[in-house]
Amino acid sequence: MTELAFSCACGHVKGRLDVPSRRAGNHVVCHCPDCRAAEIHLGQPDPAPNGVEIWQTTPDRVTIDAGADQLALIQLSPKGLFRWHARCCGAPLFNTLRSRRLPFVGIPAKRLSDTAPLGPITTRAFMAKPGGGYEHDGFSRAGIKISSMMLGALVSGRWRDTPFFNAAGHPVVAPHVLTRDERRTAYGG
Repeated sequence: MTELAFSCACGHVKGRLDVPSRRAGNHVVCHCPDCRAAEIHLGQPDPAPNGVEIWQTTPDRVTIDAGADQLALIQLSPKGLFRWHARCCGAPLFNTLRSRRLPFVGIPAKRLSDTAPLGPITTRAFMAKPGGGYEHDGFSRAGIKISSMMLGALVSGRWRDTPFFNAAGHPVVAPHVLTRDERRTAYGG
C-alpha cells in the first residue's frame, strides 16, 4: 500500500491518500469548462489549454490529518459537483458527488506529494473539438472503472468512511452555490 501525502498550498490542510495500486483509481486530465471555472473562481492559474490532472477514487481512501476546520465547499450551480477547497489559501482539494451514498472523490494531482504511484494518465476528457463539441480519450473505460469502485465501496460499507459527510449524510460544511455574477466571472463571460 502506498500512502501519498497531500496538502493545500499553504500547508494548513494536510492528509494522506491510500493508493494500494494503480488499479485503485483513474488518472485523468479533465478539460471541461466546469473544472476550469472552479480553478479560476478559487484564484488559481487558468489551466487552459492543459486541463486539470485528477486522481479519481473512493472517499474511504482519503484521511485528513490536519486543517479539517479549513475545508470550504463551493458548487458552480445548485445541482453541481461538490468542489472542496482550503479556506486558508483557496487551493482546490477534492471533488465529490453530492451524496455520501455515491462514494466518489477526485483529488487534483498537484496537491499530492508524488504522482509516480498513480501511473500514467489514462483518460483525457472534454477536449474541445474544432468547430464545437468535445472528444474524449479513455472516457468509457474510466467510467466503468470508477463505477465498479463505487459499487465495491457500497457493497462493502466503505461508503460510510468519508471525511466529507457526517453520519446523517450532510456535507461537513455548508456549500456556497456561486451566484450568477460569480459564475459569469468564473466562466469568463
